Amino acid sequence: MRGLDDIYRRFLSILGAGVTTMIIAFLSTPIIVRLLGPGGYGDYAVLLSIFSLYMIPVSSGITAGVQKFVAEERDVPHWREHVIRFYAVLAFVTVLVGVVVLLAFTVLGGAEYFFGGSFTLYFYLLCGFVLISQFYALCNRILLGMSLELLSGPLEVAKKFLTVSIGILLVLSGRHVEGMIAGHIVANLVLVCVAAYWIAKRISPSTLLRSRPESFPYADVVSFNALNIVLILLVMSLFHVDVVMLRVLSDSETTGFYKAALALAEYLWIVPIALKTVLLHSSSTLWSNGHLERITKLSARITRYTVLLVVLMAIGIAVLADRFVPLYYGEEFAVSVVPLLLLLPGAIGFAAARPLKSISQGSGRIRTLIGVTGVAATINLVLNAAFIPLFGMNGAAVATSVSYGSMFVLYVWAAWRIGYDPLDDFRGRRIALTAVIAAPIIWAVDRAIEYDPLAFALVPVVGLLVFGSAALGTGAVDTAELGRIAEKLPDRIEATIAPVLSRIENR
Repeated sequence: MRGLDDIYRRFLSILGAGVTTMIIAFLSTPIIVRLLGPGGYGDYAVLLSIFSLYMIPVSSGITAGVQKFVAEERDVPHWREHVIRFYAVLAFVTVLVGVVVLLAFTVLGGAEYFFGGSFTLYFYLLCGFVLISQFYALCNRILLGMSLELLSGPLEVAKKFLTVSIGILLVLSGRHVEGMIAGHIVANLVLVCVAAYWIAKRISPSTLLRSRPESFPYADVVSFNALNIVLILLVMSLFHVDVVMLRVLSDSETTGFYKAALALAEYLWIVPIALKTVLLHSSSTLWSNGHLERITKLSARITRYTVLLVVLMAIGIAVLADRFVPLYYGEEFAVSVVPLLLLLPGAIGFAAARPLKSISQGSGRIRTLIGVTGVAATINLVLNAAFIPLFGMNGAAVATSVSYGSMFVLYVWAAWRIGYDPLDDFRGRRIALTAVIAAPIIWAVDRAIEYDPLAFALVPVVGLLVFGSAALGTGAVDTAELGRIAEKLPDRIEATIAPVLSRIENR
Protein backbone atom coordinates (compact mmCIF):
# COMPACT_ATOMS: atom_id res chain seq x y z
CA MET A 1 0.00 0.00 0.00
CA ARG A 2 1.30 3.40 -0.89
CA GLY A 3 1.70 5.56 2.23
CA LEU A 4 1.54 9.30 2.73
CA ASP A 5 5.31 9.59 2.34
CA ASP A 6 5.06 7.91 -1.04
CA ILE A 7 2.30 10.34 -2.04
CA TYR A 8 4.55 13.21 -0.94
CA ARG A 9 7.45 11.89 -3.04
CA ARG A 10 5.31 11.47 -6.13
CA PHE A 11 3.72 14.88 -5.57
CA LEU A 12 7.19 16.48 -5.60
CA SER A 13 7.90 14.76 -8.92
CA ILE A 14 4.77 16.19 -10.48
CA LEU A 15 5.30 19.58 -8.82
CA GLY A 16 8.84 19.80 -10.16
CA ALA A 17 7.60 19.10 -13.66
CA GLY A 18 4.75 21.56 -13.17
CA VAL A 19 7.07 24.33 -12.02
CA THR A 20 9.37 23.74 -14.98
CA THR A 21 6.40 23.80 -17.34
CA MET A 22 5.19 27.00 -15.72
CA ILE A 23 8.60 28.60 -16.19
CA ILE A 24 8.55 27.67 -19.88
CA ALA A 25 5.04 29.14 -20.21
CA PHE A 26 6.05 32.22 -18.24
CA LEU A 27 9.01 32.91 -20.52
CA SER A 28 7.25 32.06 -23.79
CA THR A 29 3.86 33.76 -23.25
CA PRO A 30 5.03 37.38 -23.75
CA ILE A 31 6.85 36.29 -26.92
CA ILE A 32 3.72 34.61 -28.29
CA VAL A 33 1.54 37.59 -27.32
CA ARG A 34 3.83 40.05 -29.07
CA LEU A 35 4.13 37.89 -32.20
CA LEU A 36 0.39 37.27 -32.52
CA GLY A 37 -0.83 40.65 -31.21
CA PRO A 38 -3.93 41.07 -29.01
CA GLY A 39 -6.31 39.91 -31.76
CA GLY A 40 -4.27 36.87 -32.79
CA TYR A 41 -3.66 35.91 -29.18
CA GLY A 42 -7.40 36.18 -28.55
CA ASP A 43 -8.11 33.83 -31.46
CA TYR A 44 -5.44 31.41 -30.23
CA ALA A 45 -6.99 31.46 -26.74
CA VAL A 46 -10.44 30.75 -28.19
CA LEU A 47 -9.07 27.80 -30.18
CA LEU A 48 -7.48 26.30 -27.08
CA SER A 49 -10.73 26.77 -25.16
CA ILE A 50 -12.71 25.09 -27.96
CA PHE A 51 -10.18 22.25 -28.02
CA SER A 52 -10.39 21.76 -24.25
CA LEU A 53 -14.19 21.72 -24.25
CA TYR A 54 -14.37 19.42 -27.28
CA MET A 55 -11.95 16.92 -25.75
CA ILE A 56 -14.26 16.41 -22.77
CA PRO A 57 -16.68 13.98 -24.47
CA VAL A 58 -13.86 12.60 -26.60
CA SER A 59 -11.25 12.01 -23.91
CA SER A 60 -12.09 12.91 -20.30
CA GLY A 61 -13.85 9.69 -19.31
CA ILE A 62 -11.02 7.69 -20.81
CA THR A 63 -8.07 9.51 -19.28
CA ALA A 64 -9.48 9.74 -15.75
CA GLY A 65 -10.81 6.19 -15.96
CA VAL A 66 -7.58 4.54 -17.05
CA GLN A 67 -5.61 6.44 -14.39
CA LYS A 68 -8.05 5.41 -11.64
CA PHE A 69 -8.55 1.74 -12.58
CA VAL A 70 -4.92 0.97 -13.47
CA ALA A 71 -4.00 2.17 -9.95
CA GLU A 72 -6.55 -0.04 -8.18
CA GLU A 73 -5.51 -3.29 -6.54
CA ARG A 74 -7.97 -6.02 -7.56
CA ASP A 75 -7.86 -9.80 -7.36
CA VAL A 76 -8.19 -10.23 -11.13
CA PRO A 77 -5.33 -11.85 -13.11
CA HIS A 78 -3.66 -9.32 -15.43
CA TRP A 79 -6.02 -6.62 -14.18
CA ARG A 80 -3.78 -3.77 -15.37
CA GLU A 81 -3.44 -5.19 -18.89
CA HIS A 82 -7.18 -5.69 -19.26
CA VAL A 83 -7.84 -2.09 -18.17
CA ILE A 84 -5.30 -0.72 -20.64
CA ARG A 85 -6.69 -2.73 -23.56
CA PHE A 86 -10.26 -1.71 -22.80
CA TYR A 87 -9.40 1.97 -22.68
CA ALA A 88 -7.13 1.84 -25.75
CA VAL A 89 -9.98 0.49 -27.87
CA LEU A 90 -12.42 3.00 -26.38
CA ALA A 91 -9.98 5.87 -27.02
CA PHE A 92 -9.62 4.92 -30.69
CA VAL A 93 -13.37 4.69 -31.27
CA THR A 94 -14.26 7.94 -29.51
CA VAL A 95 -11.54 10.01 -31.17
CA LEU A 96 -12.49 8.67 -34.60
CA VAL A 97 -16.08 9.79 -34.05
CA GLY A 98 -14.90 13.11 -32.65
CA VAL A 99 -12.66 13.91 -35.63
CA VAL A 100 -15.38 13.00 -38.15
CA VAL A 101 -17.89 15.29 -36.41
CA LEU A 102 -15.40 18.16 -36.26
CA LEU A 103 -14.50 17.73 -39.93
CA ALA A 104 -18.17 17.74 -40.93
CA PHE A 105 -18.80 20.89 -38.89
CA THR A 106 -15.88 22.63 -40.60
CA VAL A 107 -16.74 21.48 -44.13
CA LEU A 108 -20.33 22.67 -43.70
CA GLY A 109 -19.07 26.16 -42.78
CA GLY A 110 -19.70 26.14 -39.03
CA ALA A 111 -16.28 27.53 -38.11
CA GLU A 112 -16.58 30.41 -40.57
CA TYR A 113 -20.16 31.19 -39.53
CA PHE A 114 -19.45 31.48 -35.80
CA PHE A 115 -15.90 32.84 -35.73
CA GLY A 116 -14.89 34.13 -39.17
CA GLY A 117 -13.19 32.89 -42.33
CA SER A 118 -9.72 32.38 -40.83
CA PHE A 119 -11.12 29.79 -38.42
CA THR A 120 -11.80 27.29 -41.22
CA LEU A 121 -8.08 26.49 -41.52
CA TYR A 122 -7.72 26.57 -37.75
CA PHE A 123 -10.47 23.96 -37.35
CA TYR A 124 -8.88 21.63 -39.90
CA LEU A 125 -5.68 21.78 -37.86
CA LEU A 126 -7.78 21.28 -34.73
CA CYS A 127 -8.86 17.90 -36.12
CA GLY A 128 -5.25 16.73 -36.17
CA PHE A 129 -4.69 18.16 -32.70
CA VAL A 130 -7.70 16.24 -31.35
CA LEU A 131 -6.55 12.99 -32.95
CA ILE A 132 -2.98 12.89 -31.71
CA SER A 133 -3.61 14.42 -28.29
CA GLN A 134 -6.08 11.62 -27.51
CA PHE A 135 -3.35 9.01 -27.65
CA TYR A 136 -0.79 11.14 -25.84
CA ALA A 137 -3.26 11.76 -22.99
CA LEU A 138 -4.06 8.02 -22.80
CA CYS A 139 -0.39 7.02 -22.57
CA ASN A 140 0.43 9.74 -20.05
CA ARG A 141 -2.44 8.75 -17.75
CA ILE A 142 -1.41 5.08 -17.95
CA LEU A 143 2.01 6.11 -16.67
CA LEU A 144 0.38 8.05 -13.83
CA GLY A 145 -1.86 5.11 -12.93
CA MET A 146 1.26 2.96 -12.73
CA SER A 147 2.75 5.56 -10.30
CA LEU A 148 5.44 6.48 -12.82
CA GLU A 149 5.35 10.22 -12.17
CA LEU A 150 9.11 10.31 -12.73
CA LEU A 151 8.37 9.50 -16.38
CA SER A 152 5.07 11.34 -16.78
CA GLY A 153 6.41 14.64 -15.45
CA PRO A 154 9.30 14.98 -17.93
CA LEU A 155 6.89 14.15 -20.74
CA GLU A 156 4.75 17.15 -19.82
CA VAL A 157 7.81 19.40 -19.67
CA ALA A 158 9.01 18.17 -23.05
CA LYS A 159 5.56 18.67 -24.55
CA LYS A 160 5.41 22.27 -23.38
CA PHE A 161 8.94 23.01 -24.59
CA LEU A 162 8.39 21.44 -28.03
CA THR A 163 5.01 23.12 -28.43
CA VAL A 164 6.23 26.65 -27.81
CA SER A 165 9.55 26.16 -29.62
CA ILE A 166 8.04 24.74 -32.79
CA GLY A 167 5.04 27.07 -32.61
CA ILE A 168 7.16 30.22 -32.24
CA LEU A 169 9.45 29.14 -35.09
CA LEU A 170 6.44 28.58 -37.35
CA VAL A 171 4.93 31.95 -36.39
CA LEU A 172 8.23 33.65 -37.17
CA SER A 173 8.17 31.94 -40.57
CA GLY A 174 4.81 33.61 -41.26
CA ARG A 175 2.31 30.95 -40.14
CA HIS A 176 0.63 33.07 -37.39
CA VAL A 177 -2.05 31.30 -35.27
CA GLU A 178 -1.97 28.15 -37.39
CA GLY A 179 1.74 27.85 -36.57
CA MET A 180 1.01 27.64 -32.84
CA ILE A 181 -1.61 24.92 -33.39
CA ALA A 182 0.84 23.00 -35.58
CA GLY A 183 3.35 23.20 -32.72
CA HIS A 184 0.86 21.40 -30.46
CA ILE A 185 0.35 18.67 -33.07
CA VAL A 186 4.04 17.96 -33.63
CA ALA A 187 4.85 17.96 -29.90
CA ASN A 188 2.06 15.48 -29.09
CA LEU A 189 3.05 13.24 -32.01
CA VAL A 190 6.67 12.98 -30.87
CA LEU A 191 5.85 12.33 -27.23
CA VAL A 192 3.09 9.78 -27.75
CA CYS A 193 5.77 7.60 -29.36
CA VAL A 194 8.07 8.09 -26.36
CA ALA A 195 5.30 7.34 -23.84
CA ALA A 196 4.16 4.23 -25.72
CA TYR A 197 7.74 2.95 -25.72
CA TRP A 198 7.99 3.33 -21.92
CA ILE A 199 4.69 1.53 -21.40
CA ALA A 200 5.73 -1.31 -23.72
CA LYS A 201 8.90 -1.81 -21.64
CA ARG A 202 6.78 -2.49 -18.54
CA ILE A 203 3.81 -4.32 -20.02
CA SER A 204 4.29 -6.87 -22.75
CA PRO A 205 2.13 -6.02 -25.77
CA SER A 206 1.28 -9.73 -26.08
CA THR A 207 -0.50 -9.71 -22.72
CA LEU A 208 -2.81 -6.97 -24.01
CA LEU A 209 -4.20 -9.43 -26.57
CA ARG A 210 -5.39 -11.95 -24.02
CA SER A 211 -9.13 -12.43 -23.63
CA ARG A 212 -10.81 -10.31 -20.98
CA PRO A 213 -11.84 -12.11 -17.77
CA GLU A 214 -15.50 -12.82 -17.08
CA SER A 215 -15.17 -10.89 -13.82
CA PHE A 216 -14.07 -7.66 -15.53
CA PRO A 217 -16.39 -4.94 -14.08
CA TYR A 218 -17.71 -3.45 -17.31
CA ALA A 219 -20.65 -1.81 -15.56
CA ASP A 220 -18.41 -0.02 -13.02
CA VAL A 221 -15.95 1.13 -15.68
CA VAL A 222 -18.57 2.37 -18.15
CA SER A 223 -20.55 4.09 -15.38
CA PHE A 224 -17.44 5.87 -14.13
CA ASN A 225 -16.56 6.97 -17.68
CA ALA A 226 -20.01 8.36 -18.43
CA LEU A 227 -20.33 10.19 -15.13
CA ASN A 228 -16.78 11.52 -15.34
CA ILE A 229 -17.47 13.00 -18.79
CA VAL A 230 -20.35 14.96 -17.31
CA LEU A 231 -18.23 16.05 -14.35
CA ILE A 232 -15.29 17.19 -16.47
CA LEU A 233 -17.62 18.98 -18.88
CA LEU A 234 -19.01 21.00 -16.00
CA VAL A 235 -15.56 21.71 -14.52
CA MET A 236 -14.02 22.69 -17.85
CA SER A 237 -16.93 24.97 -18.63
CA LEU A 238 -15.74 27.05 -15.68
CA PHE A 239 -12.39 27.50 -17.44
CA HIS A 240 -13.57 28.23 -20.96
CA VAL A 241 -17.17 29.46 -21.15
CA ASP A 242 -16.11 32.98 -20.21
CA VAL A 243 -13.45 33.11 -22.95
CA VAL A 244 -15.75 31.77 -25.68
CA MET A 245 -18.71 33.95 -24.63
CA LEU A 246 -16.51 37.05 -24.49
CA ARG A 247 -15.23 36.36 -28.01
CA VAL A 248 -18.76 35.90 -29.37
CA LEU A 249 -20.20 38.92 -27.53
CA SER A 250 -17.26 41.32 -28.01
CA ASP A 251 -14.13 40.98 -30.18
CA SER A 252 -10.81 39.15 -30.42
CA GLU A 253 -8.78 42.03 -28.92
CA THR A 254 -10.89 42.23 -25.76
CA THR A 255 -10.67 38.46 -25.48
CA GLY A 256 -6.90 38.68 -25.73
CA PHE A 257 -6.72 41.20 -22.90
CA TYR A 258 -8.99 39.05 -20.72
CA LYS A 259 -7.10 35.83 -21.49
CA ALA A 260 -3.87 37.56 -20.45
CA ALA A 261 -5.40 38.31 -17.02
CA LEU A 262 -6.79 34.79 -16.74
CA ALA A 263 -3.41 33.23 -17.55
CA LEU A 264 -1.75 35.12 -14.69
CA ALA A 265 -4.50 34.21 -12.22
CA GLU A 266 -4.09 30.55 -13.16
CA TYR A 267 -0.49 30.56 -11.92
CA LEU A 268 -2.07 30.17 -8.47
CA TRP A 269 -2.98 26.63 -9.46
CA ILE A 270 0.49 25.21 -10.04
CA VAL A 271 0.60 23.37 -6.69
CA PRO A 272 -3.12 22.37 -6.61
CA ILE A 273 -2.80 20.93 -10.14
CA ALA A 274 0.18 18.82 -9.07
CA LEU A 275 -1.79 17.62 -6.03
CA LYS A 276 -4.84 16.87 -8.17
CA THR A 277 -2.78 14.80 -10.58
CA VAL A 278 -1.27 12.64 -7.84
CA LEU A 279 -4.35 12.37 -5.62
CA LEU A 280 -6.71 10.74 -8.14
CA HIS A 281 -4.84 7.43 -8.30
CA SER A 282 -3.35 7.71 -4.78
CA SER A 283 -6.73 8.28 -3.13
CA SER A 284 -8.26 5.53 -5.29
CA THR A 285 -5.86 3.12 -3.62
CA LEU A 286 -6.75 4.44 -0.14
CA TRP A 287 -10.49 4.27 -0.89
CA SER A 288 -10.22 0.71 -2.26
CA ASN A 289 -8.51 -0.35 0.99
CA GLY A 290 -11.02 1.45 3.25
CA HIS A 291 -8.58 3.93 4.85
CA LEU A 292 -11.17 6.63 5.56
CA GLU A 293 -9.34 8.12 8.55
CA ARG A 294 -6.18 8.56 6.50
CA ILE A 295 -8.18 10.22 3.72
CA THR A 296 -9.61 12.74 6.19
CA LYS A 297 -6.18 13.46 7.65
CA LEU A 298 -4.63 13.82 4.20
CA SER A 299 -7.39 16.06 2.82
CA ALA A 300 -7.41 18.33 5.90
CA ARG A 301 -3.68 18.91 5.80
CA ILE A 302 -3.64 19.47 2.03
CA THR A 303 -6.57 21.92 2.19
CA ARG A 304 -4.94 24.11 4.84
CA TYR A 305 -1.52 24.13 3.21
CA THR A 306 -3.02 24.85 -0.20
CA VAL A 307 -5.06 27.81 1.02
CA LEU A 308 -2.07 29.29 2.85
CA LEU A 309 0.14 29.01 -0.20
CA VAL A 310 -2.33 30.41 -2.74
CA VAL A 311 -3.29 33.30 -0.45
CA LEU A 312 0.39 34.26 -0.26
CA MET A 313 0.74 34.00 -4.05
CA ALA A 314 -2.45 35.98 -4.63
CA ILE A 315 -1.26 38.82 -2.38
CA GLY A 316 2.00 38.95 -4.31
CA ILE A 317 0.30 38.97 -7.71
CA ALA A 318 -2.18 41.66 -6.60
CA VAL A 319 0.53 43.92 -5.18
CA LEU A 320 2.81 43.67 -8.23
CA ALA A 321 0.10 43.56 -10.92
CA ASP A 322 0.22 47.22 -11.99
CA ARG A 323 4.00 47.00 -12.46
CA PHE A 324 4.20 43.53 -13.94
CA VAL A 325 1.35 43.26 -16.47
CA PRO A 326 2.45 46.14 -18.78
CA LEU A 327 6.07 44.98 -18.61
CA TYR A 328 5.23 41.32 -19.24
CA TYR A 329 2.63 41.64 -21.98
CA GLY A 330 3.24 45.19 -23.25
CA GLU A 331 1.81 48.60 -22.36
CA GLU A 332 -1.44 48.02 -24.27
CA PHE A 333 -2.24 45.16 -21.87
CA ALA A 334 -2.37 47.51 -18.86
CA VAL A 335 -6.18 47.21 -19.12
CA SER A 336 -5.80 43.55 -18.03
CA VAL A 337 -4.87 44.59 -14.46
CA VAL A 338 -8.45 45.18 -13.31
CA PRO A 339 -9.86 41.82 -14.49
CA LEU A 340 -6.80 40.12 -12.97
CA LEU A 341 -7.54 41.63 -9.55
CA LEU A 342 -11.19 40.64 -9.88
CA LEU A 343 -10.26 37.05 -10.74
CA LEU A 344 -7.86 36.47 -7.83
CA PRO A 345 -10.39 35.94 -4.95
CA GLY A 346 -12.23 33.26 -6.88
CA ALA A 347 -9.00 31.66 -8.07
CA ILE A 348 -8.03 31.11 -4.41
CA GLY A 349 -11.26 29.20 -3.77
CA PHE A 350 -10.89 27.10 -6.89
CA ALA A 351 -7.27 26.31 -6.00
CA ALA A 352 -8.40 24.87 -2.66
CA ALA A 353 -11.19 22.91 -4.34
CA ARG A 354 -9.06 21.16 -6.96
CA PRO A 355 -7.37 18.59 -4.65
CA LEU A 356 -10.75 17.85 -3.04
CA LYS A 357 -12.18 17.02 -6.45
CA SER A 358 -9.57 14.32 -7.03
CA ILE A 359 -9.93 12.83 -3.54
CA SER A 360 -13.70 12.66 -3.91
CA GLN A 361 -13.35 11.32 -7.45
CA GLY A 362 -11.20 8.48 -6.14
CA SER A 363 -14.14 7.29 -4.04
CA GLY A 364 -16.09 6.62 -7.22
CA ARG A 365 -19.10 8.66 -5.99
CA ILE A 366 -19.20 10.90 -9.03
CA ARG A 367 -22.90 11.81 -8.86
CA THR A 368 -22.35 13.97 -5.77
CA LEU A 369 -19.55 15.84 -7.54
CA ILE A 370 -21.67 16.31 -10.65
CA GLY A 371 -24.43 17.88 -8.58
CA VAL A 372 -22.26 20.47 -6.84
CA THR A 373 -20.20 21.23 -9.95
CA GLY A 374 -23.41 21.71 -11.91
CA VAL A 375 -24.44 24.42 -9.44
CA ALA A 376 -21.12 26.26 -9.95
CA ALA A 377 -21.29 25.86 -13.75
CA THR A 378 -24.83 27.25 -13.80
CA ILE A 379 -23.75 30.24 -11.72
CA ASN A 380 -20.87 30.80 -14.15
CA LEU A 381 -23.02 30.63 -17.27
CA VAL A 382 -25.80 32.85 -15.93
CA LEU A 383 -23.49 35.51 -14.50
CA ASN A 384 -21.33 35.65 -17.64
CA ALA A 385 -24.44 36.02 -19.81
CA ALA A 386 -25.65 38.84 -17.56
CA PHE A 387 -22.37 40.69 -16.93
CA ILE A 388 -20.45 40.50 -20.23
CA PRO A 389 -22.95 42.62 -22.23
CA LEU A 390 -22.92 45.23 -19.43
CA PHE A 391 -19.31 45.29 -18.27
CA GLY A 392 -17.27 43.47 -20.93
CA MET A 393 -14.16 41.67 -19.71
CA ASN A 394 -14.54 43.05 -16.17
CA GLY A 395 -18.00 41.51 -16.05
CA ALA A 396 -16.56 38.18 -17.24
CA ALA A 397 -13.94 38.40 -14.48
CA VAL A 398 -16.54 39.02 -11.75
CA ALA A 399 -18.80 36.22 -13.00
CA THR A 400 -15.93 33.75 -13.25
CA SER A 401 -14.49 34.73 -9.87
CA VAL A 402 -17.83 34.17 -8.12
CA SER A 403 -18.27 30.75 -9.71
CA TYR A 404 -14.66 29.79 -8.93
CA GLY A 405 -15.07 30.79 -5.30
CA SER A 406 -18.29 28.82 -4.95
CA MET A 407 -16.40 25.65 -5.86
CA PHE A 408 -14.61 25.49 -2.51
CA VAL A 409 -17.82 25.71 -0.49
CA LEU A 410 -19.58 23.21 -2.74
CA TYR A 411 -16.72 20.70 -2.73
CA VAL A 412 -16.38 20.81 1.05
CA TRP A 413 -20.09 20.02 1.31
CA ALA A 414 -19.63 17.18 -1.21
CA ALA A 415 -16.74 15.79 0.86
CA TRP A 416 -18.97 15.70 3.94
CA ARG A 417 -21.60 13.82 1.96
CA ILE A 418 -19.04 11.32 0.67
CA GLY A 419 -17.68 10.70 4.17
CA TYR A 420 -14.53 12.68 4.94
CA ASP A 421 -13.87 16.12 6.42
CA PRO A 422 -11.32 18.41 4.67
CA LEU A 423 -11.93 21.11 7.31
CA ASP A 424 -10.97 18.85 10.22
CA ASP A 425 -7.94 21.05 10.97
CA PHE A 426 -8.49 24.01 8.62
CA ARG A 427 -7.81 26.94 11.03
CA GLY A 428 -9.76 29.36 8.84
CA ARG A 429 -9.72 32.31 11.24
CA ARG A 430 -5.96 32.01 11.69
CA ILE A 431 -5.42 31.92 7.92
CA ALA A 432 -7.59 35.04 7.50
CA LEU A 433 -5.72 36.82 10.30
CA THR A 434 -2.42 35.90 8.64
CA ALA A 435 -3.55 37.53 5.39
CA VAL A 436 -4.86 40.64 7.19
CA ILE A 437 -1.51 41.11 8.96
CA ALA A 438 0.74 40.39 5.97
CA ALA A 439 -1.06 42.07 3.05
CA PRO A 440 -0.70 45.73 4.20
CA ILE A 441 2.98 45.25 5.02
CA ILE A 442 3.71 43.68 1.62
CA TRP A 443 1.76 46.46 -0.12
CA ALA A 444 3.67 49.14 1.82
CA VAL A 445 7.01 47.62 0.84
CA ASP A 446 5.97 47.62 -2.81
CA ARG A 447 4.84 51.27 -2.66
CA ALA A 448 8.12 52.29 -1.04
CA ILE A 449 10.17 50.96 -3.98
CA GLU A 450 10.11 53.07 -7.14
CA TYR A 451 12.46 50.98 -9.31
CA ASP A 452 10.46 48.11 -10.86
CA PRO A 453 13.25 45.48 -11.12
CA LEU A 454 14.12 46.07 -7.46
CA ALA A 455 10.46 45.61 -6.50
CA PHE A 456 10.27 42.33 -8.44
CA ALA A 457 13.35 41.11 -6.58
CA LEU A 458 12.51 42.27 -3.05
CA VAL A 459 8.72 42.10 -2.69
CA PRO A 460 8.44 38.29 -3.12
CA VAL A 461 11.25 37.68 -0.60
CA VAL A 462 9.89 40.16 1.95
CA GLY A 463 6.37 38.85 1.34
CA LEU A 464 7.42 35.26 2.03
CA LEU A 465 9.19 36.23 5.27
CA VAL A 466 6.33 38.45 6.49
CA PHE A 467 3.61 35.97 5.57
CA GLY A 468 5.55 33.02 7.01
CA SER A 469 6.17 34.86 10.27
CA ALA A 470 2.51 35.87 10.49
CA ALA A 471 1.40 32.27 9.81
CA LEU A 472 3.61 30.99 12.63
CA GLY A 473 2.50 33.78 14.93
CA THR A 474 -1.21 33.19 14.39
CA GLY A 475 -0.88 29.41 14.54
CA ALA A 476 -2.06 28.89 10.97
CA VAL A 477 0.94 26.57 10.75
CA ASP A 478 3.27 25.41 13.52
CA THR A 479 6.96 24.61 13.69
CA ALA A 480 6.37 20.87 14.24
CA GLU A 481 4.58 20.66 10.89
CA LEU A 482 7.34 22.61 9.16
CA GLY A 483 9.85 20.27 10.75
CA ARG A 484 8.12 17.21 9.31
CA ILE A 485 8.11 18.84 5.89
CA ALA A 486 11.80 19.79 6.21
CA GLU A 487 12.69 16.16 6.99
CA LYS A 488 11.53 15.19 3.51
CA LEU A 489 13.68 17.81 1.78
CA PRO A 490 17.25 17.16 0.59
CA ASP A 491 19.73 16.88 3.48
CA ARG A 492 21.53 20.13 2.70
CA ILE A 493 18.29 22.14 2.74
CA GLU A 494 17.06 20.39 5.89
CA ALA A 495 20.35 21.17 7.66
CA THR A 496 19.83 24.86 6.92
CA ILE A 497 16.16 25.01 7.95
CA ALA A 498 16.22 22.81 11.06
CA PRO A 499 18.22 25.18 13.35
CA VAL A 500 15.95 28.10 12.41
CA LEU A 501 12.82 26.11 13.27
CA SER A 502 14.40 24.95 16.52
CA ARG A 503 15.11 28.54 17.60
CA ILE A 504 11.56 29.60 16.77
CA GLU A 505 10.07 26.69 18.71
CA ASN A 506 12.18 27.40 21.80
CA ARG A 507 11.17 31.05 22.09
